[in-house]
Amino acid sequence: MPTILIAEDESAIAQTVLYALRAEGWQAEHVLLGGEVLPRLRQGGIDLVILDVGLPDANGFDVCRALRAESAVPVIFLTARDGEVDRVLGLELGGDDYVPKPFSPRELVARVRARLRRATPVNEGGWRVHGRFGIDEAGHRIRFDERVLDLTRYEYGLLATLLVRPGAVLTRAQLMDRVWGDALDSGDRTVDTHVKTVRAKLREVDGAADPIHTHRGLGYSVDVGTA
Repeated sequence: MPTILIAEDESAIAQTVLYALRAEGWQAEHVLLGGEVLPRLRQGGIDLVILDVGLPDANGFDVCRALRAESAVPVIFLTARDGEVDRVLGLELGGDDYVPKPFSPRELVARVRARLRRATPVNEGGWRVHGRFGIDEAGHRIRFDERVLDLTRYEYGLLATLLVRPGAVLTRAQLMDRVWGDALDSGDRTVDTHVKTVRAKLREVDGAADPIHTHRGLGYSVDVGTA
């Protein structure tokens, strides 16, 4: 049974969403603050997040950015900010959908159902499978062709961030922000160096493999292939 986390500070809206989700037979949990989202996700068991942009302690976009550095869980923004710039920003930061207020609970439930259907399944061992890759977010492990890679902290962060959105091109600046945000002395060359070392470790598994693609003038993407 899917479990959905709602981050919303307006109690009337939160209760409406909770009721609609539970009526579908899903489990639903509610937090009031953006700072509560990641700690709850790290406990495991959350299949989708409904995230308000205007939370009291944090901007929902910032919460999503931090979340995407660690997790591929689907995110649906629920917000009164319906401008095109906000919608585009939310999707670029890794959001999967954007529902403006006021909203229809039935429409929201339909969007949640669609995102859950598309979500990558997690097997009993905690591995989320992406083609030839598997990622155990709780254990900070990534495997390639069923072999667990021996990755450093930043190598794991780099590959995990690319695996959040397979095929999507992430710029060096985006990767720096999401992986090396706490390393103030790092530069763009740091990304290139770590891409090189990750590629070498992937080739230790398959000498012909080159799933990390360089997009000149843009950044990097990962091709997960087929299992």
